[in-house]
Amino acid sequence: MPTTQRGGGGYSSGYAPAPGGPAGPAGYDSGYNTGQVYAGSGHGGGPGRGGDQGGYGGGYAGARPAPDWGRRVKIGLITLLVVTLVWSVGTYFWADSKLRREVDLGIVQDRPEGGEGTTYLIVGSDSREGLSDTEKKELHTGSADGKRTDSMILLHDGPQGVTMVSLPRDSWVTIPEFTGSESGKDFPSPGARKLNAAYSMDGAPLLVRTVEYNTGLRIDHYAEIGFGGFAEIVDAVGGVEMDIPRDIKDKNSGADLKKGRQTLDGAQALAFVRNRYEAGSDLERTKNQQKFLSALANQAATPATVLNPFKLYPTMGAGLDTLIVDEDMSLWNLATMFWAMKGVTGGEGVSMNMPIAGSAPQGSLKWDMPKVKKLVEQLKNGEKVTVKGD
Repeated sequence: MPTTQRGGGGYSSGYAPAPGGPAGPAGYDSGYNTGQVYAGSGHGGGPGRGGDQGGYGGGYAGARPAPDWGRRVKIGLITLLVVTLVWSVGTYFWADSKLRREVDLGIVQDRPEGGEGTTYLIVGSDSREGLSDTEKKELHTGSADGKRTDSMILLHDGPQGVTMVSLPRDSWVTIPEFTGSESGKDFPSPGARKLNAAYSMDGAPLLVRTVEYNTGLRIDHYAEIGFGGFAEIVDAVGGVEMDIPRDIKDKNSGADLKKGRQTLDGAQALAFVRNRYEAGSDLERTKNQQKFLSALANQAATPATVLNPFKLYPTMGAGLDTLIVDEDMSLWNLATMFWAMKGVTGGEGVSMNMPIAGSAPQGSLKWDMPKVKKLVEQLKNGEKVTVKGD
């Protein structure tokens, strides 16, 4: 029987001989050691396994380094900034592409010189474009063909603040000679007519020319919206809160409103701004239109709408598809226009009707031209507006 040599008892699983122990043939371990235990000789952790310090027998070479939170926060902020920038740029170009740039102000003749600030002509038309028979009935729009101006507002954003001037559609003005925007033919002046006749004769270009001819104020940008688009915008922002001064019931516009503060949906809002017969006069109607547009702009331009994509996209989608503007109008110009209207609501601007001197033929309204001239002079020179309108 072979002699058994006993030491400290540690069994070696390696093939290399233990240092100082008996050795057999080269590279062969006799199976026993001298009792010495090595940290690297555990299961899978010895130097023969490539120096892995994480094996079961070798323990840890050192503690894991602490997370670099400063670097992580920096990367997170940069990522958020990039995502926000991409989203913003994408939204801008998406919305800008939806504008209907259909009005060429470059063909308007004999334009007056510009002045301080920017002047917008905002037009509400009675267009039924895109409305189904059911929607026409719900909105009480009727089914007249074509489109006419239902409201006209001059919005001037100047150094001394914002001025909103309503132009009654029954204003008695001179329609000048003009060249047809589509036919290219020259037409003589038809003489004095109601202001809304200019639009029915040759659309936006002649309306702009007529306003400029009678005021001497240059129109920088033009924006027009029809019945359907107006109602869609109001519904998209969740309705507009208004303080109704009295009970209003008008079968022509469909208005049926009670006195007091309330939120108007699209159909109610359209009925309110179109209400003419119950209001008693076109001047009273234009005041209601100014109040509502200012309230709409004030609500649409809130952080709750602008910073919330679930409200921002439906609002822009509802309005931009039906909004007709001039060829040079950018989304930035449009946003500036809304912010200017918002300023009127905040008490930072002037809201008025064009000064009226009295009645004129066909139940129309005659402008007070000395006051009109003074008003335009103040606007063009960037002066504080002191002229009062009706």
